[in-house]
Amino acid sequence: MAETSSSTVEAPFARFARQRTVVLTTFRRDGTPVPTAVHVVVDGPHAYFRTYSAAGKAKRLRRDPRVEIAPSTAGGRPTGPAVDATARLLGEAEARPVRRLLRRKYPLLQGVAVPVFHRLARYRTLHYELSRTE
Repeated sequence: MAETSSSTVEAPFARFARQRTVVLTTFRRDGTPVPTAVHVVVDGPHAYFRTYSAAGKAKRLRRDPRVEIAPSTAGGRPTGPAVDATARLLGEAEARPVRRLLRRKYPLLQGVAVPVFHRLARYRTLHYELSRTE
């Protein structure tokens, strides 16, 4: 995984690089959309986010990797148009640089609070890669 660079400008998720929060929409079995606010980092042609194993979005993503991502307020209210994407669960080795990027962009929240909370609650932290679908 390359560090964020000027080549990111042409990347499919470039407009999300400076966003603090995005709304990630996953889909229930019946197709009902479920929007959730998440923190995202962009690196090259992909965007990344983390969640915990018991989260509803993780359960929905195990069944259907199709998502929509849109810029949003901290509360998850969309502020722009959504982009179709596919989510892929990362392995431990692939997640290391993503953890570093999240820690750099959100030092207190993603660098300390979220990892500690996941550990205390005995959740497994999951990292996902988003790829643009055309």
